[in-house]
Amino acid sequence: MQTHSLIDSLNRAQRDAVAADPINQLVLAGAGSGKTRVLVHRIAWLIQTHGYSPHQILAVTFTNKAAREMRERLSSIMEDNVGPFSTRSMWVGTFHGIAHRLLKTHWKEAGLSQNFQILDSDDQLRLVKRVYQELNLDDSRWPPKQAQWFISGQKDEGLRPAHIDEGRDPFLAMMKNVYFAYEEACSRGGLVDFAELLLRSHELWLKSPELLKHYQSRFRAILVDEFQDTNAVQYAWLRMLAGKTSNITAVGDDDQSIYGWRGAKIENIQQFETDFAPVAITRLEQNYRSTANILNAANAVIQNNAERLGKSLWTSDGDGEQIDLYAAFNEQDEARYVVERVKDFIEKSDHKKSDCAILYRSNAQSRVLEEAFIRDNVPYRIYGGQRFYDRLEIKNALAYLRILANRHDDAAWERIINTPTRGIGAKTIETIRLLAREQGCSLFNAMQGAIQNNVFTARAANALKSFVTLVEALVESTASTVLGDSVDQVISQSGLLEFHQKEKGEKGQARVENLQELINACRVFEPQDENLTPLQEFVDNAALDAGDAQADEFEDAVQMMTLHSAKGLEFPLVFLVGMEENLFPHKMSIEEPGRLEEERRLCYVGITRAMKKLVVSYAESRRLHGSENFNAMSRFVREIPTKYLQEVRIKSTVKRPAAYAPSYSSPISQHSVDDYPGLSLGASVNHPVFGEGIVLQFEGRGASARVQVNFNSEGCKWLVLQYAKLEAL
Repeated sequence: MQTHSLIDSLNRAQRDAVAADPINQLVLAGAGSGKTRVLVHRIAWLIQTHGYSPHQILAVTFTNKAAREMRERLSSIMEDNVGPFSTRSMWVGTFHGIAHRLLKTHWKEAGLSQNFQILDSDDQLRLVKRVYQELNLDDSRWPPKQAQWFISGQKDEGLRPAHIDEGRDPFLAMMKNVYFAYEEACSRGGLVDFAELLLRSHELWLKSPELLKHYQSRFRAILVDEFQDTNAVQYAWLRMLAGKTSNITAVGDDDQSIYGWRGAKIENIQQFETDFAPVAITRLEQNYRSTANILNAANAVIQNNAERLGKSLWTSDGDGEQIDLYAAFNEQDEARYVVERVKDFIEKSDHKKSDCAILYRSNAQSRVLEEAFIRDNVPYRIYGGQRFYDRLEIKNALAYLRILANRHDDAAWERIINTPTRGIGAKTIETIRLLAREQGCSLFNAMQGAIQNNVFTARAANALKSFVTLVEALVESTASTVLGDSVDQVISQSGLLEFHQKEKGEKGQARVENLQELINACRVFEPQDENLTPLQEFVDNAALDAGDAQADEFEDAVQMMTLHSAKGLEFPLVFLVGMEENLFPHKMSIEEPGRLEEERRLCYVGITRAMKKLVVSYAESRRLHGSENFNAMSRFVREIPTKYLQEVRIKSTVKRPAAYAPSYSSPISQHSVDDYPGLSLGASVNHPVFGEGIVLQFEGRGASARVQVNFNSEGCKWLVLQYAKLEAL
């Protein structure tokens, strides 16, 4: 076999990376530049050209899927060149998988029991809750999820409880105590969580120099994928294992480092050249995914970040279409426009629905888009996440609303009786279930009867009484308020909002935003059934929306996802929606050092998901956190040179405020909608029942067109235009 055939199909930069001498090297692999191909060919090159045994190679990935793909592609390449080949003796896996393999082999040296068990995230949280009981902690003041996040975060930094200097910080002092007790509980039970796998295997190197020396001599070559996503303990583990004798190939992209909020350290890839010197650096800049216009836009945005290692994506293919920029009146108009563009794209091409992706910064943005797809009967799927009304915090909030509408809703009672936690234990709940079955009544009634008959201890009875008092107070406070205000009060007074605000990280923030989006949904909800209260009708509609809206697993469907979920994917048509200041970049990122740069990298990731067509949209008015917001167009859009953009305008008599007129040239008319005869934003109108009001928003087209009017005496209402009988004043 001639080894050069391994690299004949590669471009020059890929060949340089694959055929480099066996020294430490950093491969800066831009989006869509073939990094997996380079990794696999590099392994094959080391085996064929330099005589490495598969036994001497360690390849580390971040997902099991990537590890499987690497094995399959390596086997295929080797078989094409030398015949049957097995990767069995080669260590290929995730950081956690390889750490687990080490600890299972060297459990005694690691100070573990031979049959130690791995805790998944749910099991870990349950253990934290048991620790809380031992410490007699109030979990409403110290949310268990917060402690779980804290413990994992400390382990990712390589810190044990003894390493933490709490100073005079009561939070740190409490979390340190929980961490100590949690470690003791893990030790007693022979339990190891995911973060512990890495920390314990790093400590294994420190405790066992001879063992470390053995693996350093065994693994002559170490290859690491997605290097920009490594955390502190993973980086330290790699540095020790590589030592002075192994050569390490780190493949990554500092421009796609978007997981700082979960421990990833962009400093690792930035320091690699210094810490592993001497280092050969290769830049993979030729992109095989996107058109030149899309790549030029991405390059223009990311170059505004400082301290980059530097590269510029290019393609040998054509310029492609310009990026469409749509300025929507509001989030409903934005969603309508997206659905229309998706339908048009599918009808006028041979593409499938799954070739279209809608990317958004915040999970909460999916609700309005989901409703728009449901209205037009377009199948969609939330990639890597749940539909809006299926999300835990939304189901909890809806359960409170259901209890207000019907005290005998047992499923709702089960869900919220101890959410947020209020000291009602499993035994108390089981006793109430038994009483309900014996008496043939609802759980709520059984609970009230048990309180009256002194069935429980004073502590349990008081906790149950506080729940009953809460429900009665919510019923009273929401009796005479409009639906949006009622739900706002329920979410706040129930403690759900405060509970999730105490959660740290991106997940807690997303839950809070979802709850605020539920309030938005209620504020724009238009009741249709006179036989139901607005609350009952909204709860019923939410249940129906959650029922069968999302496409089946194997059904062709539009893909909807957060920008974080989109990394590693590609689509012919991509929508970047909600491109507004304070939404993207997120308002919190503007205030924290380093966060704005990570937001910009997230935008870069979003842009480079698009293969043929990219559509960017923003709303001049958006309801956020219960009120109308008028945010400026995102700085990231303004960083794209105008020559790569074309503004999309619709034919309509609706006037946009002059202050929001975009500065871009080359307007085009696309997807014209029916005019709203005689009406414009801000116009005064009269309704035969509701009286005079002001036009606030429009949504939809044709028979489904709706208008939102703020009536002087009745407040805001959405009306179907063809039935509204509005008279312009």
